Order: sequence, then structure tokens, then C-alpha cells
Amino acid sequence: MDMNMFWTSLISLVVGLAVGGGLGFYFTRRQFEKQIKENPPVNEKMIRAMFMQMGRKPSEAQIRAVMKSMGQ
Repeated sequence: MDMNMFWTSLISLVVGLAVGGGLGFYFTRRQFEKQIKENPPVNEKMIRAMFMQMGRKPSEAQIRAVMKSMGQ
């Protein structure tokens, strides 16, 4: 009887962890996609606008250098 209870508990634990992990992954992914949609990463157009606000006309080399320094 004790061995049967052990296996039932173990199977319940594994199923619970799998379901919890799956739900956690799904909701985390959904939240991440929502954040990316609301706050898109910086692109070349945004860098141009930033340079223009500072009163400078950026060259393509400057824009590429800023993008490279940001790792994109």
C-alpha cells in the first residue's frame, strides 16, 4: 500500500510541475510579446530623430555605429 501511495505522489508531482512549467512559459511569453509591442526596440529611425533633436544631421556611419554599440 505504501509503495502505491509513493508512485501516486511522484506522478502527481511530475504532472504538477509539467503543467505549472507549461503555464508559466505561456504567460511569460505572452507578457514579453505585449511588452515588445508596446515598447519596440530602438531602430534607425529613432536614432535619426534623436540626433535631429540634438541639432545634428547624422551620417549613415554614425547611425550604424550607434546601432552596433547597442548590439543590434
